[in-house]
Amino acid sequence: MTPDKKVKILATLGPATRSIDDVRELVENGVNLFRLNFSHGEHADHAERFGWIREVERQLNQPIGILMDLQGPKLRVGRFAEGKVQLKRGQTLRLDLDSTPGDSTRVNLPHPEIIDALQPGMSLLVDDGRLRLTVTAKHADAIDTRVVAGGELSDRKGVNVPEAVLELSPLTEKDRRDLAFGLELGVDWVALSFVQRPQDIHEARELIGDRAFLMAKIEKPSAVQHLREIARLCDAIMVARGDLGVEVPAENVPRIQRNIVRTCRQLGRPVVVATQMLESMRFSPAPTRAEVTDVANAVAEGADAVMLSAETASGDYPLEAVSMMSKIIRQVESGPDYQAQLDVNRPSAEATLPDAISCAIRRISGILPVAVLVNYTESGRSSLRASRERPAAPILSLTPNLATARKLSVAWGVYSVIDARMYDMEHVCLNALELARAQGMAGTGDTVVITAGVPLGQSGTTNSLRIEMLN
Repeated sequence: MTPDKKVKILATLGPATRSIDDVRELVENGVNLFRLNFSHGEHADHAERFGWIREVERQLNQPIGILMDLQGPKLRVGRFAEGKVQLKRGQTLRLDLDSTPGDSTRVNLPHPEIIDALQPGMSLLVDDGRLRLTVTAKHADAIDTRVVAGGELSDRKGVNVPEAVLELSPLTEKDRRDLAFGLELGVDWVALSFVQRPQDIHEARELIGDRAFLMAKIEKPSAVQHLREIARLCDAIMVARGDLGVEVPAENVPRIQRNIVRTCRQLGRPVVVATQMLESMRFSPAPTRAEVTDVANAVAEGADAVMLSAETASGDYPLEAVSMMSKIIRQVESGPDYQAQLDVNRPSAEATLPDAISCAIRRISGILPVAVLVNYTESGRSSLRASRERPAAPILSLTPNLATARKLSVAWGVYSVIDARMYDMEHVCLNALELARAQGMAGTGDTVVITAGVPLGQSGTTNSLRIEMLN
C-alpha cells in the first residue's frame, strides 16, 4: 500500500473511462474512491463501471469506495414559441403555470412550489445565474419579475431560488429509482443533492437505512445556515461549489468553504471539496496556476478529500488530472507549515476514552518519530476520530468489515486493511506490526502506535494504546 498522501482523491467515472484498465490506472495514480454521477448515463453504464471498480479492488487487494451522486430536483423554465428570447435589463417578465410556449413577456414555470415560496423583493436566477430577476408581484398562479441582468434565454434553462426554502423533497421519482438501483448494486456512499434543511437528511436515511453511508451536498444557502445540524445527521459533507457558487455571491464561496471544512472537522465528519478544481484539464494536459492554488488551498484548509468531476468523467486527460492532483496534494503536505496549520485548527476533545486516546496519538506522533498509527476498528468510528486529529503519521485501519474499509476510503490519512484476527491484546500487537511491515508503512527499528478496544471485537470500546518498535 505505502500511502504517499493523506488527502484523498474522489474521481468521477464517465465516458472517458473505457475499460477496467483505465480504472486501475486511475487508482494507481492516486484515486481512493469513485463517484458515479446519476445526473448522466444509463443504469447499465453505471453497473458496468461499478463492476470494473470492484474487480480493480480485488486485483489490488485495496478497499475502494463507490459513491452514487443523486441528481435531485432540476427546476427549469418552460419552452418558448421561437425557442429563445432576448431579455433586456429593466423589462418585465411573468413566470406562470400556463404550459403555453412563452415569449419575451411571459414563460411557463412548471413549479408551483417556487411560486408559493417567492415574495416581492426576492431574487430569481436563471441559466446558472447568467440572468437575474427580481420579484415585483406575486399571484396565485404566477409571479411578475423585473430583469436585473438580461441576455438570451432559451428553452428549459435552469432556475435557482437562493432566498427561499422550497417545500420540495430532495428526492425526485427518478432519484428514488436510481437509489434503489444503486443500493441493489452495493454502493458504499450516497450523495444527496438539493439539501435545504435537516429534515431532508431524515427522509433519505429512511430510504437508505444501513445499506450505505450518506453524504450531504451543501449547495443551497439554507443548507449553509443549517450546516451543523445537517452535518450531525449525515456521515460526510460535500462542498458542492457549482450550484453553491450560483446561489451565493462568488466572493463568499471561499469563506463558506473554509467554514464548512472547519465545522466538519470539529464534528468528525469527512468533508469533500468539489467542482471545477482542475476544470481546464478537461481539454488541456496542464492546469492553470489558479486551479493549482485552489486545490492547494483546499488541502491546506484541512479537507479530507478533493474531487474531480468532468476532468475524469468526460475530459481528454483524466489520468493527467489525477496525477496532477496527487502532485499538488503531496507538495502541500510536505510543506513545513502544513502540519502546524492543521494543529492550530485542531478541534476540542470531549471527555471520553476514544477522544483522549485520539488526542494522545496525535501528541505522540508529534514527539516520537512514529512511522504509522495502527487502529483496530469495527465501525470505523475510532479511525475517523483519529483522522479528525490530523496526526503527523498515517493511520493504518485494521477492520474485519469490508463496508467499514470502503467507508474510510474518504477519510484523511486513513488506509484500511481487512483483518479479522483479534484474539488478545498481545496477538493484536504482533499482528499490527506484521501488517504495518507488509503494507510498506513501517520497517525495522520504526516506532508504531497501536490502538484497540478491550474486549476485542466490540464496537465503540477503544480504550487501549501501545507503543511498539518493529524488530
